Amino acid sequence: MAATGDTTAQFTLTDIDVGSRLFEALVRHATSTRGAAISHDDLLTLGRQLYPKDAMLGRAVPVGIAMKLLFIDAFCRANAYPRLACLAVDKASMRPKDACAGDWEADKQAAAAFDWAAAGARLPAFAAEMRARVPKRFKPRKERPADVAWYAYFCSHREACAKVNAEDKVEIINLLMSGLDPETALGRVMAARAAGE
Repeated sequence: MAATGDTTAQFTLTDIDVGSRLFEALVRHATSTRGAAISHDDLLTLGRQLYPKDAMLGRAVPVGIAMKLLFIDAFCRANAYPRLACLAVDKASMRPKDACAGDWEADKQAAAAFDWAAAGARLPAFAAEMRARVPKRFKPRKERPADVAWYAYFCSHREACAKVNAEDKVEIINLLMSGLDPETALGRVMAARAAGE
């Protein structure tokens, strides 16, 4: 979840939509636990409890959560809010993957103490602005065509796909459904794996 450079051009519609749902889950978690950390798995579970009919959130896997958290970070940064996404941590280390540059404990406490009620009202406008920035070449697909596109790519690039596991494949299909091409989707998932997401 590194906050280097402007990553907004890389957001997909799914990153924005699922990120918006996870923002609400993080707000609920921050206020109810006074800033305790929450694992990526538990954050996804909480999001699914809040939005049980959201199909894309239902398909989300931890390896793909980094861009959703970057969306939340971008929203908080744009509005000078505390770093809410710092509460989401890797399950194994119970630390954020980006090491939360700065004072992580202070960031957690600031997120817990902040009044997020007004912030939620600003999220839809920010999400709409980010949606307008999604490259036009990102053409969403249904699940079956995304699966077929991945299979075709996999068959012709077996060596490059040798390290793809079942969770990676789910996220790759999610990214293809978001409009990315197979090579870009594979690169994004492998980068997340390398970063330890």
